[in-house]
Amino acid sequence: MDQSGAGAYRSGDSGSRWRNLLGRGRPRDGEIGVDAVPEQSGRGQAGVGRARVGAAPPLVPRPSPAPDTRAGRRAAPVPVQVGGHRPEAYATGSVDGLLTALRRNFGRSRVVAFVNPKGGVHKTTATVLTAATLGSARNGGVLAWDDNELRGTLGLRAGTARHARTIRHLVDDLDRIETGPGILAEVLDDYLRHTKDGSFDVLAGDEDPRIARRLDPATVRRVLTLLAGTHDVICVDTGNNVESPNWQTVLRAADQLVVTTVPREDAAFTADWMLDLLEEQGMGELVAQATTVISCPTPNPLPLTADLLKHFGSRTRTSIVVPYDVSLEPGSTIEYSKLAPATRMAWLYAGVAISEGFGPDR
Repeated sequence: MDQSGAGAYRSGDSGSRWRNLLGRGRPRDGEIGVDAVPEQSGRGQAGVGRARVGAAPPLVPRPSPAPDTRAGRRAAPVPVQVGGHRPEAYATGSVDGLLTALRRNFGRSRVVAFVNPKGGVHKTTATVLTAATLGSARNGGVLAWDDNELRGTLGLRAGTARHARTIRHLVDDLDRIETGPGILAEVLDDYLRHTKDGSFDVLAGDEDPRIARRLDPATVRRVLTLLAGTHDVICVDTGNNVESPNWQTVLRAADQLVVTTVPREDAAFTADWMLDLLEEQGMGELVAQATTVISCPTPNPLPLTADLLKHFGSRTRTSIVVPYDVSLEPGSTIEYSKLAPATRMAWLYAGVAISEGFGPDR
């Protein structure tokens, strides 16, 4: 990353410094658009994914009326800030249109990697809420895997643990699972945890950091292959070591990249550097089709948000801002039902942007 001018940085110059970086974004046809709105308060083939027996009805935003397109009237604006490409489903102006986009046939199981080498940038939160959004819309068939090598917390934050089994136990039994009898979904169920509302499943990380040594590229690919046999979407919460063979294997297996950041310079610069690295390693197409999610860590607007929205809207396919939500503040179990309506709506828009990035089956 170009660090020229860093020595001249002074308090209050952060916005202009980011504006000077905007030219580094990938070329586009036409101007990058940003929709700014007032702050809101606050498994393989189609049909393989299964809903939980007795699970609560999918908790998604209530359908809204179709936009009024009569002469002289404008459709309601998108209730989130969006930079870069606007998914086609946004034009419908209705929750029904967004849900239809999330319920489409993805053709095959899809892997979504949530990335940023810096900690504290809401990777786990974004993984959980994307899985909850897609799982609620699709009535199951979605899994979140905590692949953080250093004691990730997704297993604790994502739902009720019926047991203490983790990725370590799954790896221990890989040979038996791959060659043994039984229906794969039923066999894997013994290793997965489930959210309270049944919207998605969880493959928890292990507390022993030594499991990282066993997650070599071949083992990671075997795990992904098993999960793809039972789930439509696999959301992977990655670690922070970009040199790890595990991290590299997940990125190369991903159908979609979700870059997570908060409106802080250190978090954004780390994400930007990571995108440079991926492009140098031949993953430029993955970067170009990525979605950037900018999470607001406070209820008050932060000055860098607009600049980062525009910057990452040029570096990745779409950037989107999701609001602060008081229910996420404690850092405990994330309950989708307790999110503010504006937060669930924002994640519905984010989920559409992420799923649109899957593109056609390939």
